[in-house]
Amino acid sequence: MFGRRYKTLDDIDSSVQMKLYTLSKRQLVLVFFAFFIAVLLTLLIGLNGPDVCLSDKTSSSSLPSVKNLERGPFIVNSPFLSAFNQQLYLICTIHLNHTKPGRFTEPMEMDVSILGKERDLSYVVNAHTQSRHRLLVCEMGECEDLLVMHLGHLKYSLYTVTVGFEHLDDILPHKISEVVFTFNTFNPSFTQLEIWFRFFFLVTTFLVICMFAHPMRKFAIKDWSIEQRWLVLLLPLLLLYNNPLFPMTFLVESWVPNMLDALFQTLFIAALLLFWVCTYHGLRVSDRPFGTFYLPKMILVFCIWFIAFFFACWEGYHKVSDPTYSTDIDFSSHLTLKVTFFVLCAIYVLYLLFLVIRACTELNSLPYFDIRLKFLTSLTFLVVIASCTLFFVRYGIRLTDTETFAGSISSRYGNSAEFLFLYGLLNFYLYTMAFVYSPSKNADLDSHFRDNPTFSMLNDESDDEVVYGGRGNVSNGHALVAAGGSSDRHQLFSDSE
Repeated sequence: MFGRRYKTLDDIDSSVQMKLYTLSKRQLVLVFFAFFIAVLLTLLIGLNGPDVCLSDKTSSSSLPSVKNLERGPFIVNSPFLSAFNQQLYLICTIHLNHTKPGRFTEPMEMDVSILGKERDLSYVVNAHTQSRHRLLVCEMGECEDLLVMHLGHLKYSLYTVTVGFEHLDDILPHKISEVVFTFNTFNPSFTQLEIWFRFFFLVTTFLVICMFAHPMRKFAIKDWSIEQRWLVLLLPLLLLYNNPLFPMTFLVESWVPNMLDALFQTLFIAALLLFWVCTYHGLRVSDRPFGTFYLPKMILVFCIWFIAFFFACWEGYHKVSDPTYSTDIDFSSHLTLKVTFFVLCAIYVLYLLFLVIRACTELNSLPYFDIRLKFLTSLTFLVVIASCTLFFVRYGIRLTDTETFAGSISSRYGNSAEFLFLYGLLNFYLYTMAFVYSPSKNADLDSHFRDNPTFSMLNDESDDEVVYGGRGNVSNGHALVAAGGSSDRHQLFSDSE
């Protein structure tokens, strides 16, 4: 499907001999062990890291100017901030004089005005008082948190927010006992940890790119395997994923650095999704025309990427001029886009599973192809399971919530361990593939090597069995090139013709 399957040996692409072919079972286990140790080390560092979020609560009882809890106004001051606090959220929680079972939902209006203060001077953040619709959901006297405002960039060191409710006493069936306002910001200590580890992975990725690209330049691109070709694209995107422009977030008073960070991260994830479907399909076919092989996959992944990038940037863009903007209420099509996103993700998962099953069925007994398939599937399976476990432990059933989808402070990272685990997992995933798929010592001598049982590979440790699938002959010498014997060249897959 969407490509021509192998019929004869001439259909098989010439391939640069990879380290994967020369690794014994023991060495391959050591590769996975090194991957586990590296990820575990970053996780342990994160467990001892600082908290991600700092909270500062103010209750209505501590505000002497408040006379009417159903109307306000409530004037609350933020803690002193610096650029390392990154962002500022104000959450409102309403408590009722009612503890009996029962749940009700009521629409309400909230008036918000924001002043920024610097050196005894006040500056208006929003040009005029914003009146925003919110949905108040209460149960057993406790109401769900309401997002009052969100500042994506901190221009001032102190903010004063005035909040008023309109006609809340007319719609609530019970009296308000207390209103609690909570300022949430990023911990400056976590911000410093994020900067340093992003820089560490950035430098490490650059070194890995150099170490992988230097030996690959000796070979023609037509001789590269599909995994090697994709790594040449994925490694630079991993460099962008670690974001060399991240410090600009604290230096430039604009939403653009945050937009670029979202662009780099979503672009790398999209490329990783495209790599998986193209590789699992490409291992089975030799003819890969752009129109029928790459284009359908690119359209599917592009749609997923576009919606994810749109949600990452849309709210941030609007909150530059209006910090009270809320995607779930003020953007009418958000539910449609969310449903479309998850439907596309489901289609992608089913398609990927189909390709994996087909590849395992057709290539499992074929030497050299089976070791490529087993390694990629094993490593990718570990990464996907670890990532899914992190997301479901972190969010649970809130994974589809708009607050989580739009990227609130509570949806970023719960602690430093989650941040380092996710970054370490993706970075070390590509580092491991770069090592295994890099050319072997004798690759320049066997530049026209074919992934074929006709050829035998050099293995320095003859005591260990090479994990090829059992049909290849292993000898302590250079790969033997069967130049003659046209009948041998067309023997492969003769049973399938």
